[in-house]
Amino acid sequence: MTSASSPAAVLINIKRKENFLAMINNSVKIRTIVAIIMFTLMMSTGHAASREINDLDITLAVDTQLENDDGVPAYLIDVQTQDGVVTLSGSVPHLLARDRADDIAATVKGVRSIINRLEVLPVVRSDDVIRREVERALKDDPATDLFDIDVAVADGIVTLSGGVNSWQEQHLCVKVTKGVRGVKEVRSDIKVSQALHRPDDEIQAEVLRKLAFDVWVVDERINVRVLRGHVILSGTVGSLAEKKRVFMDAWVAGVASVDDRELQVNPLGDDNQMRRVSKAVVKPDNDVRQALEAAFAYDPRILSSELEILVDNGIVTLKGRVENLAAKQAAEQDAENTAGVWQVKNHLKVRPDLIGPQTRPMPDLDADLARDVRVALARNPYLYQHEISVTVNNHLAVIRGMVDSAFEKKMAAEAASRVRGIAAVENRLELKRDWKPKDDWKIRQDIGDELWWSPFVDEDNISVSVSDGVATLTGEVETLRERRIATQNAYEGGARQVRNHLKVRYGPKELRP
Repeated sequence: MTSASSPAAVLINIKRKENFLAMINNSVKIRTIVAIIMFTLMMSTGHAASREINDLDITLAVDTQLENDDGVPAYLIDVQTQDGVVTLSGSVPHLLARDRADDIAATVKGVRSIINRLEVLPVVRSDDVIRREVERALKDDPATDLFDIDVAVADGIVTLSGGVNSWQEQHLCVKVTKGVRGVKEVRSDIKVSQALHRPDDEIQAEVLRKLAFDVWVVDERINVRVLRGHVILSGTVGSLAEKKRVFMDAWVAGVASVDDRELQVNPLGDDNQMRRVSKAVVKPDNDVRQALEAAFAYDPRILSSELEILVDNGIVTLKGRVENLAAKQAAEQDAENTAGVWQVKNHLKVRPDLIGPQTRPMPDLDADLARDVRVALARNPYLYQHEISVTVNNHLAVIRGMVDSAFEKKMAAEAASRVRGIAAVENRLELKRDWKPKDDWKIRQDIGDELWWSPFVDEDNISVSVSDGVATLTGEVETLRERRIATQNAYEGGARQVRNHLKVRYGPKELRP
């Protein structure tokens, strides 16, 4: 026998240890490889709902969303997350990009709050030039031209004062001002005159009705209290984006202030699964029509309009006349955001002659309208550097030129549509950037991530396949809104083209399972 202390025994023991360590190492490698494969399969097949969210996940998701959006300079933005609170730091070239970065982060599942420390570093312009352009922007916008607003500018910081009749009008004035290049910050001293004094229970009832018909809101877990006109919101919502919608909905006539500090963002449902907004309920046609009337009454973009609303089994038809193209688009958007609406048929006619004698005179010539469109494009901080030509023929604006992205192309059309006297826009802008190819497997994986991180889509029943950059979506969703968002998510994931074959449980018969 060989002695345990003999050289041969030592060699044997060393060899056994080496074999044992090699076996462990191989086992670890195998487990690691299996884990990676399982994670990849889980992500690519749409079964990622069991993933746990941590701060690092949220940071990476917000980073990805910013990188996929052409409206923000993601390379200048840093993202940090602690206990679901996202901090954005860095710099952006204008206020629109700052607000857009905030809105993008708010749509990421798991984000509870945002600390926006982004510094606005706009193009340098004198305070006098900024003041004149803000004043003209407020006068040129058909929804703000009648407001009595004073503008003061100091070091690029704009202060608005004056009076309006609703919170929505004040909010719109601030938004229009932010769209002027050179503005660093907007401070509102605009007073909202509450001509209507309403009992608290009446205000509460209207806020609850607005929440019940907002397709982006799950109202069952939201509590509304009203004390002497002050609205106090509490309960839970599924995302920060939903919380923002609730805050805006609460501003009904007679409200002095809205406090949403007690409204908590909780992305976890009762079954420990992520909550998503899905209001796939059938509403009586008469209730839908009344909800639309209320929505239009609160939207300052639709004032001076003559609207007729027809509702038939969730299909809304809009008829009548509006004074500008932006009002027509706003009416359709409001209808799409109303619960119980499956489809919107927009037959509104843009008739600039609806303008009353109290407003400033309409441009008489197509050349004047073309000049106003060019001024609006040059004022926009996203578009001023592009050479965009404008021609107008019988109130039809045709815009041509080159822009960097589909986002800027859309922004240009929106800017033109807000010009008084423009009845239609033909957008012939071309894109400088082409689609950037990625491997099909990577596109599929990125689309899966986009769907999973969205608080507005239930991806459990959505299958994704990609061939030569073309993504095909199959399966079922609750609403047409989810179907549209899924298409958007697929493009954000890198698809060159999207074929959406998703069935809709609550929608037109042609799309039902």
